Amino acid sequence: MTTNWTALQKRLDTLKRPTLGFTICEDPEVRHRLNRAKTAVADAEQTLTALTAADEPQRPLFEDRAAAARAELAAAQEAFDKAAITLTFQALERRELEDLQAKHPASEQDEADGQDFAMDSFAPALIAAASVDGMPVDYAKHCLDTWSAADARGLWNAAWSVQHQQRTDLGKG
Repeated sequence: MTTNWTALQKRLDTLKRPTLGFTICEDPEVRHRLNRAKTAVADAEQTLTALTAADEPQRPLFEDRAAAARAELAAAQEAFDKAAITLTFQALERRELEDLQAKHPASEQDEADGQDFAMDSFAPALIAAASVDGMPVDYAKHCLDTWSAADARGLWNAAWSVQHQQRTDLGKG
């Protein structure tokens, strides 16, 4: 029994905290090209899967279309990767997250708004603390204050949601 626990503990002790990437790309054409290419590949693959015996003589044409779609997807992905910026966030240890929240207690207004912390100060602090890239608190606040509402919300959601990423399964017994 001890040997079994020792092996399990060794594995548990080497678990890495969850991480999550947040990718932002300011070029709408690059984003649209990638989305179109993904759709084209999905459509081409679905068409190939749906071919019937009667369609077999045309299979080479559909395979060529699928190959062209995959090539365009590779090119579109490469262009996207060059244009995009990816920030990486990692879950904090539970006590570290609780301590950080305690440093930013909710005001009466925050509580009335359903918040458990002072969002204006906690959000940039969490983003900075969870940033694998070393984003400073001042820059996190700058992003939250100057980016569009959707992009700022996405940045916050990346840092917050990785804190709640569950890796367990209780199973059925």
